[in-house]
Amino acid sequence: MGVDAGDTGPPSGASGPDPRPLLGEPLSLDLLNTRWVDGGIRHDLLEDLDGFGVWLAGHGLLERAGATPAALTAALSAREALQAVVTDPGDGRAREGLNAVLARGRVLRSLGPEGPVERAETDDPAWLAAWLAADDYLRLVGTAPDRIRACANDECVLHFYDVSRNGTRRWCSMSGCGNRAKASRHYARTHRREGR
Repeated sequence: MGVDAGDTGPPSGASGPDPRPLLGEPLSLDLLNTRWVDGGIRHDLLEDLDGFGVWLAGHGLLERAGATPAALTAALSAREALQAVVTDPGDGRAREGLNAVLARGRVLRSLGPEGPVERAETDDPAWLAAWLAADDYLRLVGTAPDRIRACANDECVLHFYDVSRNGTRRWCSMSGCGNRAKASRHYARTHRREGR
């Protein structure tokens, strides 16, 4: 029998604010976005338990999942599986990797005093956050898979779920990559005119 996701033992604490440039994406894409590039330097929020705790806390999972070494290892496995399937959704091996994470848990549904209740359950408490991220990806794919996007900036590694009305968002953020692209186009146009 599985372990109730709520029975995880004492969690590690999160320390400090989340330093990433893009926050607020769905759980699956936010897990991908724990790696980012800033000023040409690659960063990884999940390089240690403190950063993992920051990520968990940002999703209200710190108390439920705990920032343990085993949970971090599981989250890294889920992140790699998500990266592979987002990069090439048609790749059978990528789907197998994500399915291996999904096989670690399930959703139990029951009827409570106030209506339907859902509870995530994993075979090992360390897999809770990883499983929830993989399950969230299924939700996005089931809703609008074409809205799962990588930033159009070739130097950016961030992903987002396009919730714009017309579905034409291209950048992780207009204030970051969007403005850099506009500035680059302006610079190119200006220098072409000056070169004539």
